[in-house]
Amino acid sequence: MRATLVVMKRSVLTRYRVMAYVTAVMLLILCACMVVKYGFDKAEGLTLAVSQIHGVLFIIYLVFAFDLGSKAKWPFGKLLWVLVSGTIPTAAFFVERNVVREVEPLLEDASPAVAKA
Repeated sequence: MRATLVVMKRSVLTRYRVMAYVTAVMLLILCACMVVKYGFDKAEGLTLAVSQIHGVLFIIYLVFAFDLGSKAKWPFGKLLWVLVSGTIPTAAFFVERNVVREVEPLLEDASPAVAKA
């Protein structure tokens, strides 16, 4: 079996990274709001607003993570783990680091090629 070299644009990885961090931070904020809501019976309106914002951002994260995974030709299990990591507090931070290490070698070189004479 021949390995296929996958080359993708850096913007695909950048979009994923930004949304991984934003989603992870929003999930931590949502967790804090839930503690305040259910633990201290306060901030019900804030919790509702944060949960809706997180929901929309998570959908965007899913789209960008799926785009990255399909371009990197990940197996289904890996793609599923990356998608689900956005639902586990702090997991997206660690998964994002591993994804970057794996995907960076697949990025096309931004510098122009120099022809040898």
